[in-house]
Amino acid sequence: MARHAYVTDLRSLQGECSANYLRLLRLLGDMEAGQHREIALGGASGREFGSLHLHVQEQAPYTTVLNVSQSGPLDGVIEAQRMRVHLYHDARMAEVTHFQRERHFHGRYRYPNSRMHQPDEKLQLNRFLGEWLAHALAHGRSLDLPEMR
Repeated sequence: MARHAYVTDLRSLQGECSANYLRLLRLLGDMEAGQHREIALGGASGREFGSLHLHVQEQAPYTTVLNVSQSGPLDGVIEAQRMRVHLYHDARMAEVTHFQRERHFHGRYRYPNSRMHQPDEKLQLNRFLGEWLAHALAHGRSLDLPEMR
């Protein structure tokens, strides 16, 4: 059986990064460097099961660095999900640059590899962020925002 090398799906990656940029703009509003927002996450039943935390770490004319994390009922059992996201305002894209303790992901990886990254690890991380943000927009509740939809 012939093995084919993974080819980076640049169109999907850029599309995901552009969509995440727009989602983050809706969630961040007019937040500035040093500010924090907590969004209570709920499900279809209306019960809350955790919070999404957004912290603007740095802000410059063309780039904003944002820390995104989640807390919930399993905080003492499993490691909390944490990522750093760079928002590139000139390109109107948001990219995951750090996840957990890993940083600077390549567009593709040979598989298998020593860190067990998937061939499309970068795309998967940005899709994960997109799912998180879409859920927060659809079912989230913030104390300082009257309505996020």
